[in-house]
Amino acid sequence: MSSILDDLKLQFKMGDVATKLIFWNIILFAIPTIVFSILKLFNINIDFLSYVSLSSNPHNLLTKPWSIISYAFFHAGILHILFNLLMLNFAGRIFSTFFTQKQFLSLYLVSAIFAGILYIVSYMIFPALINSSSVLIGASGAVMAILAATATYQPMMELRLFLFGTVKLVYVVLIFLFIDLIQLPINNTGGHIAHLGGALFGYIYIKQLQKGTDITAWFTKILDSLAVLFGTKKKTPFKKVHVNLKKTVVKTESKIVTKDKTQQQIDEILDKISQSGYDALTKEEKEFLFKAGK
Repeated sequence: MSSILDDLKLQFKMGDVATKLIFWNIILFAIPTIVFSILKLFNINIDFLSYVSLSSNPHNLLTKPWSIISYAFFHAGILHILFNLLMLNFAGRIFSTFFTQKQFLSLYLVSAIFAGILYIVSYMIFPALINSSSVLIGASGAVMAILAATATYQPMMELRLFLFGTVKLVYVVLIFLFIDLIQLPINNTGGHIAHLGGALFGYIYIKQLQKGTDITAWFTKILDSLAVLFGTKKKTPFKKVHVNLKKTVVKTESKIVTKDKTQQQIDEILDKISQSGYDALTKEEKEFLFKAGK
């Protein structure tokens, strides 16, 4: 048991942002589920999801302001969290091929806020939803933002999918969006609106980033301030680079950031861990992870 816990601690410590988010989502699902299930045996029934989910009623946001972001870290059931975390792992790995971990975290959190706001607004403007109410919970809106952002930046990226063979990333995203669109009037309308909102934000994010504007920069500054406040070592700031679009040199400075060699090596080792497990690492790779984590 001690060995398993040590491996989990190392994976969390050395894991990328997607890995850490997966850990947090699992923890925030498992602990409340176990605790409140035990309390039910004593006839103590507490609907804890009502405190962290996002209500379609904007007035509830005044009493639960944290719900605009907390909803994206909790899930309603095992299948719900399993699908979202599989998608988060998939989307996170391909996004991290092109962008930094700081960009990943900022996009994930800001897109969750955007998707939540769009969800609330939709219940205020669409006639079919005005007289109804619901709650939103789950990370799928933020996950769709990561996936859509990557597809916008590199639409022709090829993926090898089980049973389907080689498929371009843009087609995978379009299929997900099509499914959300056709299910809008059927069930989970608010959830599908959040998915579409997340995808829209991911698309806008990349288009603005290619023009040299990072629309999540304000949130990144907040994260940097919190890191300094709690004594975390400050990360390397964004580098301004020129991006070659359509095979021509673009004069506008872009905030798209490339990763350094050390981070690339860490990512390669983490990929190896995800595919073959920690025990598959060589002695040199384990030493490298240990030194990098200091």
